[in-house]
Amino acid sequence: MKTLVLGAGAIGGYVGGRLHQSGADVTFLVRDKRNEALKRDGLVIKSTKGDIIQTVKTVTKASDGGPYDIVLLTCKAYDLDSAIDAIAPAIGAGTTIVPLLNGMRHIDVLAAKFGDAKVVGGLARVGVAMNDKGEILHTSPFAAISFGERDGKPARPALVALDAAIKKSGVDGGLNANIVQDLWDKWIMLCTLAATCCLMRGASGDVLEADEGQAIVLETVDEGRKVAAAAGHDPGEKGIATIRSFLTVKGSKFTASMLHDLEKGAMVEADHVVGDMIARAKKAGIAAPNLRMAYAHLQVYLALRARKQA
Repeated sequence: MKTLVLGAGAIGGYVGGRLHQSGADVTFLVRDKRNEALKRDGLVIKSTKGDIIQTVKTVTKASDGGPYDIVLLTCKAYDLDSAIDAIAPAIGAGTTIVPLLNGMRHIDVLAAKFGDAKVVGGLARVGVAMNDKGEILHTSPFAAISFGERDGKPARPALVALDAAIKKSGVDGGLNANIVQDLWDKWIMLCTLAATCCLMRGASGDVLEADEGQAIVLETVDEGRKVAAAAGHDPGEKGIATIRSFLTVKGSKFTASMLHDLEKGAMVEADHVVGDMIARAKKAGIAAPNLRMAYAHLQVYLALRARKQA
């Protein structure tokens, strides 16, 4: 099975690197500068699960080496349009696209471009970052991706093969028969975390220290839950209890990556993570005042950032 990984950044580099280490046929689609660095220094992963430096296969054009059986899409949501253009030449009649983006909007966009049958559900829970040297730093105890058919039908052969490769690589996760619900559950949690951390400029534990902090967090969770329920994907009492408990740990240092990006003056996934949740809330006639406030804050940030760069 031939797998193409878009990019060799934090998530793509880590997952693709572990797959390659275990013997999978993996190729990284990268830009020229990253390609030069990988050929010079190798793919460097520094991890709680073991450091590796390895030579990997790279291409700078998706038409090289294709078509591929699996395309792992690990870009940021705001790069989705350029990512689609980049991977298009790699897509053949039997290619399966496994996106590891947050939220749900990217699935609709990919399905419209490549056909509904080619796009499955996927998500990543990998605590990684890439430093200025291009090294991938994995400092958390977890690293997992999951994927599955969005219609709940038995997994196609390419996903079964990917599941076997993931398990061999040491990355947790694999096939998920209920991937769409898992995507919604993660989106509710991430949307709440991003909205509250960015609006109040602090880690989860800092937000909870405010007089109304926990109440605001729980209200925001409920806004997301109502949207999910309207789409037919209510997490249920057990699922929502897990989300609430994760977001209400006193003293927690957990912070949305969106806040880190915002503090650096970088681009943020505001539209995809928070904005799309609001759009779905409006369509369903659901009030989402906390999310609206946070999204307005993020939009002002993006407008000011664009003005500075003009």
